[in-house]
Amino acid sequence: MRLRFHCQNRVGILRDIVAPFADYGLNVARGEVGGEHGNAIYLHVPNLLNAQLTTLKPELEAVPGVFGVRRVSLMPSERRHLELDALLSSLSDPVMSIDMEGHIVAANRAAGQLLGVRIDEVPGLSLDRYLPDLDLPALIRRNNARVNGLRIKLRDATFLADIAPLHREHQDDVASLAGAVVTLHSADRIGERIYHVQRQELRGFEAIFQASPRLQALIREARRMAPLDAPLLIQGETGTGKELLARACHLASARGQAPFMALNCAGLPESMAETELFGYASGAFEGARPEGKLGLLELTAGGTIFLDEVGEMSPRLQVKLLRFLQDGGFRRVGSDEETWLDVRVICATQQDLPRLCAEGHFRQDLYHRLNVLSLTVPPLRECRDGIEALAVHFIDRAARQIGCRLPALSPAALARLSAYHWPGNVRQLENVLFQAVSLCEGDTIEASHLRLPDVGEAPGLAGIDLEGSLAEILGEVERRVLAALYPQHPSSRQLGKRLGVSHTTIANKLKRHGLGAGEE
Repeated sequence: MRLRFHCQNRVGILRDIVAPFADYGLNVARGEVGGEHGNAIYLHVPNLLNAQLTTLKPELEAVPGVFGVRRVSLMPSERRHLELDALLSSLSDPVMSIDMEGHIVAANRAAGQLLGVRIDEVPGLSLDRYLPDLDLPALIRRNNARVNGLRIKLRDATFLADIAPLHREHQDDVASLAGAVVTLHSADRIGERIYHVQRQELRGFEAIFQASPRLQALIREARRMAPLDAPLLIQGETGTGKELLARACHLASARGQAPFMALNCAGLPESMAETELFGYASGAFEGARPEGKLGLLELTAGGTIFLDEVGEMSPRLQVKLLRFLQDGGFRRVGSDEETWLDVRVICATQQDLPRLCAEGHFRQDLYHRLNVLSLTVPPLRECRDGIEALAVHFIDRAARQIGCRLPALSPAALARLSAYHWPGNVRQLENVLFQAVSLCEGDTIEASHLRLPDVGEAPGLAGIDLEGSLAEILGEVERRVLAALYPQHPSSRQLGKRLGVSHTTIANKLKRHGLGAGEE
């Protein structure tokens, strides 16, 4: 059991606090001093039982200078260790801390996978086994400053290493080298890293491309909801950018400088999803870490948690999430202690939650708790008026990442993009255009460069907006027919012959719908 003593900072108070435990034959395994002014003492008493604490508590609170005693789930050092471990585990790049003898002191999971060992086998390994031609300690001593972009080869893979020296202070205030933190970046992914940095230059709503009036209306609505400190439910198909919208709402809120954490509920076993979200206590199950684990909720304290595919959440987790939304409290797996947090919840789903509620797969009360504020992201096929501008934007981004000249988009290619049903929405459009830019050897992207699978083709009138007059609806059908056939018959004469009308009629219709240039 771990205890926190709110107390006065005086000489001998620790001795007076520990003495009652010795009288009961209880061993104090560890103690720590915390608080801004040293006004908190933490003790770890492994064999202390609840009944014993009930008996001891009045005696402990009677110690001069002790103002209160309560149970806590973690010692301060344990919490720091868990937070650091969670931070390192979230990094996709291998990170290692080494001493001045070239031995690895600590590493993250990615580093263990690179070295081919379990994470608990990493400490103590010598880097000489993996880098026989590089003396890192000597390099650190020689530079005594940060080294960026050092090219190294490790296990037949090339990396760019960032090396940050660690210093310790001596009693005479002279700093000496204690080791270094080494971060490895795959040389093959440097272009991708630059691309992601470029994507992050724009943050919040400015990062969302608003080519369509429907998207512009969505962003206006989201801007009004973002500052409201209430649960938000974002609905939309896969690939529509629900997480991007959630991040933008977080950044535009009063919590914008606090953490934003995301958990995808789809495909995770119930036990894993529960420990990821709520964490677990020491000894919660076989194989658990002795110190337990912090969940994403605790790591997000004061910020925003984003739960993607919330419709996939198990009934047990739905109950725990409902309770947290009601009073802000929860229990870690394997713990009987309550934890109270201030976290905003934003959820996303591509499923019909009211239908799931009616079928008994989703709790009605949870749905109403989550649906305080709601946004619906339209699919790309309902925002076709913005496809051309969006395509130009993605082509420009892909050309910058690949490092090639900016290609133009041919009328036939644009017609193919406009006619496609886009089951993967904006994400699919971006991927298709990135591939097209990489395939294009000339100055123009042609329809042949677009790798568009025909699976999931929308049947019948699916995707056609039936609002408006008959003339407007028929006009949309006409535009789709022309857009679908134009890539195979890329001139007004060919297309007119295919459809049995004059080429002048086809040229006028192509011009009216903005398809091609009405060439002969």
